[in-house]
Amino acid sequence: MQTTMQIAAQIIKQIESRLFALNLTFTQKPILIGGKAMEFYGIRKAGADIDLIVCDADYQNLAKAHPENLRDIWGDLGVVVGEFEIWRSISFFDYDFFAKDAVCASSILVVSLDKLLFTRALVLEGASGNWDVEKYRVDFEKLVHYYYENFRNKNFLKEHLT
Repeated sequence: MQTTMQIAAQIIKQIESRLFALNLTFTQKPILIGGKAMEFYGIRKAGADIDLIVCDADYQNLAKAHPENLRDIWGDLGVVVGEFEIWRSISFFDYDFFAKDAVCASSILVVSLDKLLFTRALVLEGASGNWDVEKYRVDFEKLVHYYYENFRNKNFLKEHLT
């Protein structure tokens, strides 16, 4: 059975390979978010798409190169190229916001756990009929559970229970 670290390394290698195959280049390392970030941390398997946040300059270059694939979700601008959904922002939180505390994984960054949890909270807070809210609620619960399992002081918990 593969360890979480092995799975994470494999995910990054696959993403880098696909970016190369699609000839996608960036001036700043793109940031992995969404389901693939959840999988990177060992929380759940991802779906088929790969979500990235990029700086505005990289978004502008991609928008010029792929004008037929532009997306606008409530003012957040993105470009779809192959299996990649590449966003300039999420709820107008930009690259610099998501880059803070991100994990450096070779030629890409992976959103921090804190920011990943925040993205799930954003969807729940602004839930509408256009979103699979149940999926995000489950993601939110899995992230909270992950925090409980990995970051709580187990000695304090044991002390409390005895």
